[in-house]
Amino acid sequence: MLNEYAEKLQSLAVFRGILAEKTVAKLLNFLKSPTADGYGDFAGSLYEHGDSLTDFLIEVITEDENPYMKRIAEYKEVPSHIDEAVRNELEFLQRLSRLSSDEAWAAVDPAGGSKPFSGWDTYEADFLKIYRERIAALHTKGFGIFAKYHTFILKDSKLVPVKNPDPQRLSQLSGYELERGKVIANTLALLRDKPAPNVLLYGDAGTGKSSTVKAIVNEYRDKGLRLIELTKAQLGELPVVIEKIAANPLKFIIFIDDISFSADDDNFSALKAVLEGSAAAKTPNMTIYCTSNRRHLVKETFSGRDGDDVHAGDTREELISLSERFGLKVAFLKPNKDTYLQIVEKLAAEYGIECTPDLLARAEAYALRRSGRSGRAAKHFIELEAASENVK
Repeated sequence: MLNEYAEKLQSLAVFRGILAEKTVAKLLNFLKSPTADGYGDFAGSLYEHGDSLTDFLIEVITEDENPYMKRIAEYKEVPSHIDEAVRNELEFLQRLSRLSSDEAWAAVDPAGGSKPFSGWDTYEADFLKIYRERIAALHTKGFGIFAKYHTFILKDSKLVPVKNPDPQRLSQLSGYELERGKVIANTLALLRDKPAPNVLLYGDAGTGKSSTVKAIVNEYRDKGLRLIELTKAQLGELPVVIEKIAANPLKFIIFIDDISFSADDDNFSALKAVLEGSAAAKTPNMTIYCTSNRRHLVKETFSGRDGDDVHAGDTREELISLSERFGLKVAFLKPNKDTYLQIVEKLAAEYGIECTPDLLARAEAYALRRSGRSGRAAKHFIELEAASENVK
């Protein structure tokens, strides 16, 4: 029986990608050569996912980035022979998912003279039904790495998942409700397949610009929202990123944090080209969110104004007009005293700290000793208070 399972597993076509998964590869090795070492190797690998073979196989097939799922995502017709292959392969994988540890060990020791130290669970599951339900939710769940993770960075021209992203939630943010509401509304437009312009969040440091973007992605990840964070130095690779996600059924925010340019910065042209609408312009399933402490994104110097450019005025106008190419600009400015103390009060409540007049006075003094009032200053102050409370 194990030999038959091995042959069928190796002959997968639609779901062939799962053979590259480490635990599936160890299962295949064991099926081809049932030894005690192979049994333990597979069981140990399975335990990294849980103790159910059925659950594990369901997970790998529903997250597999295969030709069938890609055709569905791109609204392409599926040839009948591929459709039939999907049904047949799911039927086989369903049978494989019922392989018990006792049956597997019996192939190692047919005489039944010993028992393994470990085992795993299985149960009856309708793989075809589960997969159809997964396909129906394709535009909110995604496929491949986009089904498992929601935040990505670019490394060596490849999208790499961030396994432990910032857990910031919208409910944890205080102040700037009007400003944040504009960004949320734009994001919801993207999720609803409506026009969603690129967004520039600019203003003073520590006012929650980056936290707003990350919290929004965390809030709407289950509705199909994903974030790809690029550095300024990676702006030249924007067309590569856009090409990678163009046919994906999910929605993407391309996030460039804390951005600014010098007059001779080559990255300036790369962002300008995408914002203006070049051949590699944004697709309907994505938008660009940038944060900056500078309204015009460009560092200006007096020496730059006195340069030898014949048409210096035109050059300066081109540089400072980059921010005008964002369809939505949202200013996050330093809060006044009342707003700052409201943020302190909310954070104190979250940390279980009593908000007394003395606490507010010390919070104000803390901000004045720092770079001024801001959401970041309020958070740092409350975190220090919480730490001192724990010490007591």
